[in-house]
Amino acid sequence: MHRTDPLPWDSLSGISDRTNQIHHDKLYAGYVNKRNEIEEKLAGLSEKDYQAGNQVYSLLRGLKTDETFAANGMILHQIFFSILGGDGNPSGEIVSDINDQFGSVGRFYSEFKACAMAARGWAILALDHSDHRLHIYTADAQNQGGVWGSFPILPVDVYEHSYFIDFGSDRASYLDTFWHNLNWKEINRRYESARRNQ
Repeated sequence: MHRTDPLPWDSLSGISDRTNQIHHDKLYAGYVNKRNEIEEKLAGLSEKDYQAGNQVYSLLRGLKTDETFAANGMILHQIFFSILGGDGNPSGEIVSDINDQFGSVGRFYSEFKACAMAARGWAILALDHSDHRLHIYTADAQNQGGVWGSFPILPVDVYEHSYFIDFGSDRASYLDTFWHNLNWKEINRRYESARRNQ
């Protein structure tokens, strides 16, 4: 049984408590609950349900497709909330590697922001274990755009629910505010964990 992680901070600068409450308590919690529901239904499938599975339409296909959407929605939101609540000042070992791979933190943020503007759902800085490098991946949906074997370190949610109350359609300002709320201690913890598990 999956559970909703509590917010690790009380409030953010520039992103309202109302936005965070709706985003965390309704949307993220909804993914957790839906993942639990789907897994329960999968556990209850009969042999007949499995035999009826096909790529056009079947109960099995629907559940398996939605399983990845709910699971990734849950996981990405858990990481998203965990890396917020800081002072936004880049620090730690990941900064050195960002400088090496992207030229500078400023250049990295420009590229990350551009990717987040281009995506419909998420932009995600990940350590790809296939080449041991940092990559910025985009996803129009939570179960699309991920790369097998990569470890998400810094995801930003760019679905409208994450910013529309506070910023309207001004996604760029939301991204700048997100950047200034990052908790680099947690980002580094995730990065070190990813490197240990390559």
